[in-house]
Amino acid sequence: AGSMGETCAIALLLGGIYLLARRVISLRIPLAYLGTVAVLTLLIQGPDLLLEQMLSGGLLLGAIFMATDYVSSPCTPLAQVVFGIGCGILTCVIPNFGGYAEGVCFAILLMNLTTPLLERAFPPRVYGEAKGK
Repeated sequence: AGSMGETCAIALLLGGIYLLARRVISLRIPLAYLGTVAVLTLLIQGPDLLLEQMLSGGLLLGAIFMATDYVSSPCTPLAQVVFGIGCGILTCVIPNFGGYAEGVCFAILLMNLTTPLLERAFPPRVYGEAKGK
């Protein structure tokens, strides 16, 4: 009790659909994030806790609204996918192998630190520029 997960999953999903329809966010980060958490939850905890984990308010809030923040998330498509996968891995590792119950906030904060590195590793494609020889 007291965590940010005490919210309505339906309202969060509707808000995410609204942001997608308005083209405020793209699906790359949320899908990579939620997909990674789903796979790791199945591997670590088993299928019994999958639905509970995926519909937890904290995870949906983090994947849809916090991880897609313009200021702190990567801009390039491949960097966004890697960012989402990293958030998903850390979200599963922190509560299962660390000492903190809620991994979403720390996962996003830690991955925000990697944004400049991801942008450098996966630079945007520049059109009209000659390729190097």
